[in-house]
Amino acid sequence: SFAESHEYAKVDGGVATVGITDYAANALGDIVFVDLPEVGDEVEKGEAFGAVESVKAVEEIYAPLNGAVLKRNDALLANPEELQNDPHGEGWLLVIQPSDPAQMDQLMDAATYAAKVAAI
Repeated sequence: SFAESHEYAKVDGGVATVGITDYAANALGDIVFVDLPEVGDEVEKGEAFGAVESVKAVEEIYAPLNGAVLKRNDALLANPEELQNDPHGEGWLLVIQPSDPAQMDQLMDAATYAAKVAAI
């Protein structure tokens, strides 16, 4: 499921893996730094929870869902380029415990998101 701000949330077993989309990673260019919240922090849908810095710009990352951070991808802090290499796999950002699973219904499905980025 995808947010307007180019983040995704994959729910499995009641937890959500959050990251930025392939489109967003490619638009940023060479990623040189990633800032993520700590485990235990709360994220709020639509609010910035971190940032990605590339050679072009610094962009905030927005939470697609409300929830508590269960895990963060510390490997990205040491190797931020992995975010660009595999944003939907090894480049995930957070695993959160959604506090309002109904928010998933407000996100776009893959086909809707693909049509949105095709129109950009």
